[in-house]
Amino acid sequence: MSILYTPLTLGPIVLKNRLVMAPMTRSRATGNLPNALMAEYYAQRSAAGLIITEGTSSSPNGLGYPRIPGIFSTAQVDGWKAITKGVHGKGSKIFLQLMHCGRISHPLNMPAGSRVIAPSAVAASGEMYTDTEGLKPFPVPEAMTVEDIRVAIAEYAEAARNAVLAGFDGVELHAANGYLLEQFIRPNSNLRTDSYGGSLENRARFVLEVVDAVSGSIGRERVGIRLSPFGVFNDMPLYDRMEEEYTWLAEQLNLSAPAYIHLVDHSSMGAPLVPDSMKETFRNTFKGALILSGGYDAKRAESDLVGGKCDLIAIGRAFIANPDLIERWKTGAALNAPDMDTFYSPGLKGYSDYPALHEED
Repeated sequence: MSILYTPLTLGPIVLKNRLVMAPMTRSRATGNLPNALMAEYYAQRSAAGLIITEGTSSSPNGLGYPRIPGIFSTAQVDGWKAITKGVHGKGSKIFLQLMHCGRISHPLNMPAGSRVIAPSAVAASGEMYTDTEGLKPFPVPEAMTVEDIRVAIAEYAEAARNAVLAGFDGVELHAANGYLLEQFIRPNSNLRTDSYGGSLENRARFVLEVVDAVSGSIGRERVGIRLSPFGVFNDMPLYDRMEEEYTWLAEQLNLSAPAYIHLVDHSSMGAPLVPDSMKETFRNTFKGALILSGGYDAKRAESDLVGGKCDLIAIGRAFIANPDLIERWKTGAALNAPDMDTFYSPGLKGYSDYPALHEED
């Protein structure tokens, strides 16, 4: 049997196969509330051993994009319960990805009283889509005070507890793709001169404190973290010491001992290649499970698992268009092509209406 479809024990849970549905923003959470349409979407894709949800904010301050969900209110917790129940009913496991957007935001996408905050008052280059006024330049964020940092850490821990209340098997901390956690790590977005800025040890302090706080709230065995070394999304340019610094971070995360590290490689979409040496460093340094992602097909996924390069393979866009992706891979059936025009639009079109094989006959 292909190793791809064999079970794997991850902390206290058993995954029915080694395929992970990657976290993908889909912008269907009207009013920032999980809903019945989302429950249908995730249940359709529950052949995956593990589903990692779209980025979900731990705070009103973290709601950067239009129509992304949160996990900081009772109504949001209740909304997620139907989603986790549907996924568990089909034998899959599900982690909630906690994503605080930081400076990748706009006030028009946020509730009254919330703030665009970041390590430093440095705006990202580019624009943010808003439902009311279209594309708008990224604003200059407020530089977080030490008290803001303390509050944000507590919000992450509370969000993790809320996730467990909602029925999730664990949480993934989004420290990739230019969002708040990575904004602290990277020297272009963190210009602080206090204990959270300057040296790598200081720039990584917030991330590691969040890992420890969340681990303390729900258990390290229920916590994963997503990283994007060599990623450039959301104005995160490459810099000379990147491999050296992410090697140090791998060592520190091994000491913190979350259940897994999820490495992002967007080179298949035109981003810089993540060197094999970087992936090997994480594999050799971190003793928990390693998830690799980035343009995989079935053949390459099997090869990397057999070669011991990782423990799990995460798939993104193919899962958007193919709710029965695993059946298609097993049988060699053709894949539906994803409709990029509907990736972030409201409604079921391009979301829960992709046909499964039995619907194509």
